[in-house]
Amino acid sequence: MNKKIIIGARGSKLSLSYAEIVKKLFFSASYQKIEIEIKTIKTSGDIFHDKKISDIGGKNIFCKEIERQLSEKKIDIAVHSLKDMDSFEENDLMIGAYIKRNDPRDVIVLQKGKSLNNEKLIIGSSSKRRELQFKIHFKNLRFKNIRGNIDSRISKVKNGEYDGVILALAGIRKLNLEDKIKEIFSEKKIIPSAGQGVIAVQCRKNDLENRKILEKINDKNTKICALTERSLLQTIGGDCHTAVGAYAKIDRDNITIISQLFSDDGLKSFSIQKKGDKKFPEQLGISAGQDLLKQSKGKYKKKR
Repeated sequence: MNKKIIIGARGSKLSLSYAEIVKKLFFSASYQKIEIEIKTIKTSGDIFHDKKISDIGGKNIFCKEIERQLSEKKIDIAVHSLKDMDSFEENDLMIGAYIKRNDPRDVIVLQKGKSLNNEKLIIGSSSKRRELQFKIHFKNLRFKNIRGNIDSRISKVKNGEYDGVILALAGIRKLNLEDKIKEIFSEKKIIPSAGQGVIAVQCRKNDLENRKILEKINDKNTKICALTERSLLQTIGGDCHTAVGAYAKIDRDNITIISQLFSDDGLKSFSIQKKGDKKFPEQLGISAGQDLLKQSKGKYKKKR
């Protein structure tokens, strides 16, 4: 009888497509015959889809129910979008593999005939980071909270509820909706959320057998970048209300991180660019985070 592995993931089209990627990789890396099942788990973020993410617990609402089932051994591995995960993991869990990063940039989808040069546009976003970053470049934009999966958000634009919506390019591409994009923004202009474009595969720390398989499918460069970005988040002690972008990139033996942090009142922003040896990603992230905290001079306060 084949060994059975249960992968836990959200039930959205995008999450299930990520789970399928992990299923194929895990199956090919396994050293024994296995059967793999994908189990969909409804999270608080999916249930309370009409409320602001910050009002119902922050980004980790998309992960905590899945993590609970992993801890309780109801599933064997969990698949997450890394940007949705808390920067501090549960003590018994760990990210066993970072799948090769997809394009991390942000895009905007607009109603037909609209452009960013229009006088006033109502843009859908559930991210404070995106709202404040875009306001720097486009003074004419007004923001309104939007929830739901990618398809439903684009439908709300098409139906006239919003003039446009800001989304991650990685998700748009995975669902073959690139024809909806009005503009793609460079990582330097709109610095992505830490971990954006990365699929994280989580397991239990004491599950040595699955950890060995996950090591085989881990992308080393993606892991280095992810550790740098997440170390910065841990250092600034942000929570679900913190508006911060962080993006790390490898160039040969070095890694460079750029980041933008907004003050608690959203009126000021603080930016850094820092380079270090890719052998020490967490040290670079910590150093960059400390620099941001020094720049903020009390206008941003650590929350944790």
